[in-house]
Amino acid sequence: MTALVPNQPYNLLPALPPSVELETKAVLKLCIEARTALAELKQVGRTIPDVAVLINTIPLLEAQASSEIENIVTTRDRLFRYAQTLDEKADPATKEAHRYRTALQRGFQELEERPLNTNTAIEVCRRVLRQDISLRRVPGVKLVNDRTGKVIYAPPEGEPLLRELLANWEWFLHERTDLDPLVRMAVGHYQFEAIHPFADGNGRTGRIINLLFLIEQGLLELPVLYLSRHALHHRADYYSLLLAVTAEHAWEAWLLFVLEGVRETAEWTSRKIIGIRDLIEATVRDLQVELPKVYSRELVEVLFTQPYCRISDLVDAGIAKRQTASSYLRQLRDAGFVNEVKVGRDKLFLNPRYLELLLTDSETDGHEQDGV
Repeated sequence: MTALVPNQPYNLLPALPPSVELETKAVLKLCIEARTALAELKQVGRTIPDVAVLINTIPLLEAQASSEIENIVTTRDRLFRYAQTLDEKADPATKEAHRYRTALQRGFQELEERPLNTNTAIEVCRRVLRQDISLRRVPGVKLVNDRTGKVIYAPPEGEPLLRELLANWEWFLHERTDLDPLVRMAVGHYQFEAIHPFADGNGRTGRIINLLFLIEQGLLELPVLYLSRHALHHRADYYSLLLAVTAEHAWEAWLLFVLEGVRETAEWTSRKIIGIRDLIEATVRDLQVELPKVYSRELVEVLFTQPYCRISDLVDAGIAKRQTASSYLRQLRDAGFVNEVKVGRDKLFLNPRYLELLLTDSETDGHEQDGV
């Protein structure tokens, strides 16, 4: 094992697999718990008939958290508004976090075309950054402690070496099938971050790859696991444990951290989806009673595809022509089902109970909300 010298390129980064026992008793026990939670999440996700409800919301929560880990701070409400308007006047952090969701969704689509590989990572990073980037070619990249300014790690240098390490990373993810997929994901995430193949965007790209790998391995059906939530809530541990693998080969602690994150966030996401499902059914019942002439199941689904909708959304869904759609939304507004909001030139109709559900983080504090 090669000692780490923080300010020198770690060109002797060991190839995978690590030369230690990975599947210890503690790791295997937590693997079982995490896989159980993922299986329950798959089942709960199937109870929402319109997958767009999940595809358009949970990945935005993931985008906001993963971006905040990199100190790109926006609010969930701003993200949901921007997702509906794509307003060029939105702040840069909101636009950048939204690109994370776009990259995640594109990566999800690409899994149908090819297995997860280096080119997937390049395409994801390009979409995250909105730049035509490729693997690092310029030397001198160093990671520093934000607080002290001290160099803590210098990743490997040289494109041929990066490609060699990434080829080994691909091999490990797909060929070491004797190891649990969750163990491979956690090890692969460390290795990707240690390779640090891009000049920027490595953390966000690596966290998207985690979700794509779980989908590829059949542990998820949709990219709806809010996995970055755990890393954000334990950001100091996330970075210190990554560094401890490099400096001390402390694999078990890292694996347990990632597995606990999968278990915890799968359970959290399941509860959030159940909350969405229950709110949809409550809205159906209330709307049938209060506005029976307006009610249709399709209309309710539009109100939950995203927390903000426009008249054109009802038209595009085939619910009504524009004048009637406008009348429906005014009646919904007057009855308290939606609030009318102006965003620039756009008139949006906010589903307030849905937005409150999405903004509330019941895992930490039942009343904690991400700024509206």
